[in-house]
Amino acid sequence: MPKKKYTTLPESFSACIHADCPMAASCLRQVAYSQMMGEMEFLNMVNPRHCSKDRGCKFYREAAPARYALGFKNFQKCMLPEQYREFMSMLMAHFGRGGYFYRRRGVIAMPPAEQEIVLNALHAVGIREDIQFDAYEELVNWFD
Repeated sequence: MPKKKYTTLPESFSACIHADCPMAASCLRQVAYSQMMGEMEFLNMVNPRHCSKDRGCKFYREAAPARYALGFKNFQKCMLPEQYREFMSMLMAHFGRGGYFYRRRGVIAMPPAEQEIVLNALHAVGIREDIQFDAYEELVNWFD
């Protein structure tokens, strides 16, 4: 089942109340808190006692949008049939059969970590060219 693409604040996202944290300006949880206070009746919160209020906070999430990739159908054009079978097997072992095809078609937007997995599989089968994914979009990394 494909992941949802959130373009707005998801109701289930956990916010942080620490506006005095040095990382607050760039932390998605703190930015979301301000928006939640104006829009939502009920809030999900990170326990304030578990926040470290520094760069090492385990709840910190970058507020800047990340570059997500959509699809990699064009990768097959650059491979021999045996390379493609091996590439596909490696990714199916990682994402599952449905997950592989959802990502290949661009139904699931891939965060940078998943893009790295796909590119590593590409290099593992011997493709050294710099191949681009089918499309890209900037998305806020709410849950990845």
